Amino acid sequence: MRIAWVTDSTAYIEDLSVCKENDVFVVPMNILFGEKEYKDGIDLSPEDLFEKLKEEKVEVKTSQPSIGTFKELYEKLGGSYDHIFSIHVSSHFSGTMSSAYQAAELLSDTVPSITCIDSKTLTYPLTELIEYGQTLHKKGASIEEIKESIEEKIKTRELYVMVGSLEQLHKSGRMNGLSFFLGSVLNIKPILSIEDGKLEVKEKVRSINKGLSNMSKLLGDALQRKVIKKVSILHGLNHDEALEWINELKINYPDIEFGAYPLGAVIDVHAGANTIGISWTDEHEKA
Repeated sequence: MRIAWVTDSTAYIEDLSVCKENDVFVVPMNILFGEKEYKDGIDLSPEDLFEKLKEEKVEVKTSQPSIGTFKELYEKLGGSYDHIFSIHVSSHFSGTMSSAYQAAELLSDTVPSITCIDSKTLTYPLTELIEYGQTLHKKGASIEEIKESIEEKIKTRELYVMVGSLEQLHKSGRMNGLSFFLGSVLNIKPILSIEDGKLEVKEKVRSINKGLSNMSKLLGDALQRKVIKKVSILHGLNHDEALEWINELKINYPDIEFGAYPLGAVIDVHAGANTIGISWTDEHEKA
């Protein structure tokens, strides 16, 4: 059985050129600079994004791919694959999941073998779900077993992020005016968590070092109740800062595999270039 894996450009894909070889198909999100529209990951990189933010004083927005875009892709894949898994950024962050689901519904008679899954997360943790599903497929798991296992994996995900720019978070509508004002005046940096796909304020700190320290402690606390083999450090353009943090974490947790992964342009629009976060899942084996 051939399975196609469809996702959106909030997922971390290191090399887009090899996606099709791995049966992965990425639908780009849209980034709007005033009247100009760019395709995320195709027309605009995170570096390009922040250069344009400096140069062009226009409103920047993001938007989901259209239902038609998904419908066209599903129809194309339906002729070559036995099943399509379409896994996307949390539905609480974007309408992308809604577009994917509606397209699948429209094709229920002609391309019935489409499974849409709300990842309830973003960036590299979303990519990990696809890799996990592909591993299960190689081991001979059925479509239903893959779906159920991915949904169980989603429930064990923890993700914490320290926002790099309150101003961008405010402009994007993710923070109200009073919170933005108080945070700016008091130099507060919120640490956000993703709870069932929704952003929640976990803590408020006054410095980057304090934020990194607190998120490191959250990892330590999680290790008391979970088996964690891999930890992802998520970052904006502050790649060096992410690597420094990984080196510090390795001292305390030498048995864990750490990796640094960029958040991508769409997430950076909302969170800022200096955003940094940490994420893991529970690797307990089922009995």
